[in-house]
Amino acid sequence: MKALSLSPDPICIPGDLKANAAGSTSVAFTSPLALNVTLEKEVAGIWVKVPCVEELGSCHYSDACQILDTLIPPGQDCPEPLHTYGIPCHCPFKAGDYSLPDSDFYLPDVDLPYWLTNGNYNVVGILGSAGQELGCLKLTFSLHSA
Repeated sequence: MKALSLSPDPICIPGDLKANAAGSTSVAFTSPLALNVTLEKEVAGIWVKVPCVEELGSCHYSDACQILDTLIPPGQDCPEPLHTYGIPCHCPFKAGDYSLPDSDFYLPDVDLPYWLTNGNYNVVGILGSAGQELGCLKLTFSLHSA
């Protein structure tokens, strides 16, 4: 990722989210695409690692491509605005540059576990394939859910 911006701060669920992003990859991302996520939540001024519970939290996913296929079935067009800007939502992701200008998304009300609701979070995601690290993303965000 070269740039990523999300607003408002805190992110509200349900609610509107504005995002823009730019990134590039010099290699194709193909299945299986391992994803290691480390999630921390600020509790009384201390950052605490959130364990992996029911596939949420600090988890290892053996194939992020399968997760994408679950969220958006293969053969179905990518949702807007990804479709308009040529950003894929299924593996493989071709090597190249990707850009998402300011775009609006609606975050629906989801039944989050109580420990993943309001608060400040740090998340690190590491993508890999065949034992090789392909990318890393570090984010800090605040979340408010109704």
